[in-house]
Amino acid sequence: MPDRHDTTPVLLKGVRCYGEGDPVDVLAADGVIAEIASSITPPKDAEVIDAEGQVLLPGFVDLHTHLREPGREDTETVATGSAAAALGGYTAVFAMANTDPVADTAVVVEHVRRAGQACGLVDVHPVGAVTVGLNGEKLAELGTMAESAARVRMFSDDGLCVHDPLIMRRALEYSRALGAVIAQHAEEPRLTVGAQAHEGTQAARLGLSGWPASAEESIVARDCILAAHAAARLHVCHVSTSGTVDVLRWAKQRGTQVSAEVTPHHLLLTDDQLETYDPINKVNPPLRTTSDAKTLRDALAEGVVDCVATDHAPHAEQDKDCEWQAARPGMLGLQTALSVVAETMVRPGLLTWRDVARVMSERPAEIARLADQGRPIAEGEPATLTLVDPEARWTVRGAEFASIAANTPYEGMELPARVTATVLRGRVTARDGRIR
Repeated sequence: MPDRHDTTPVLLKGVRCYGEGDPVDVLAADGVIAEIASSITPPKDAEVIDAEGQVLLPGFVDLHTHLREPGREDTETVATGSAAAALGGYTAVFAMANTDPVADTAVVVEHVRRAGQACGLVDVHPVGAVTVGLNGEKLAELGTMAESAARVRMFSDDGLCVHDPLIMRRALEYSRALGAVIAQHAEEPRLTVGAQAHEGTQAARLGLSGWPASAEESIVARDCILAAHAAARLHVCHVSTSGTVDVLRWAKQRGTQVSAEVTPHHLLLTDDQLETYDPINKVNPPLRTTSDAKTLRDALAEGVVDCVATDHAPHAEQDKDCEWQAARPGMLGLQTALSVVAETMVRPGLLTWRDVARVMSERPAEIARLADQGRPIAEGEPATLTLVDPEARWTVRGAEFASIAANTPYEGMELPARVTATVLRGRVTARDGRIR
């Protein structure tokens, strides 16, 4: 297993913490931030990173990643997904349970956890399934997974909705006793049979069957009510509609313990992308309208939507290079998330870099209750950090990503800002586009 507390000191020179104030030097040693000062003389054998003008943030935390292992190692593995995460500035990721076999037992979640530890590039936290086999009929062994070596604290049937209200109620009640959170893929399946795109004028014009906004909003409303009555924590995955934002605002005003995530692609892309019928843009929930995207950006800035999560979903070429109806939904996200957030939120002035730390690191760590992630950049705190060049411009090339798959909707697009280094507890895991 890689040494997670590398003794080699790392000196970051000339950084601006949270993009604020005067440049400082930050010294990481023995896994923690040892010193922050205007100028620090490098210790002997220290790795020195000249980062003048770059922004230093806490390491990013992704609550929603598909690593595909076990079962679809032809599209991604824990190792390749961890590499993509580190290159994207992530220091912790949550691996969703829709693997083969499904992560609904202690055996499977412990396998994923061990694979992440063996790789050592990011902290890989397995997400346990809510129901056996993701079939929505019987609760999985939540307590056993929680007590296993994987210490599962998030459960989700993501990819499918826990649509039975009784099952969802029981899951919320059990999760409260376990100190866990239920993450819901909000989709009423009876409203989305055969759905191919957002239900609206674009889908109608293109002849694609519609996925109505109400299919998401009705489940979110139901689950917020169930969570309030159970005094349990609910997390809503990949929020995509303006109506869902209204429901979340209402629920939070009532004191419901609900959090929510938005994906980078729902912040930037809309159903206008469907004009070419290119399945690279097929995702679940679907790309929505320009109005929805604007509402999501405003909600993230306001805090009604708590955080950004990638929903990183690698697919084999044959699962995307086919007709629209046969294509699998999903797209890559780990190595482009920071840049898309910079494009949609920072450049327009909706978020500062300190706010980026909140939505990509601090708040996700709070939702997942990770004590050693999303920590302040201060002496004595864990040296788990992400370095960003805010002035960089780069062109997306999926074939150059660390993921096995290359299904990015941003192919050929020029994006702003780029992660230049990632540090996990004092150890540089990625630097200048290469894994360390």
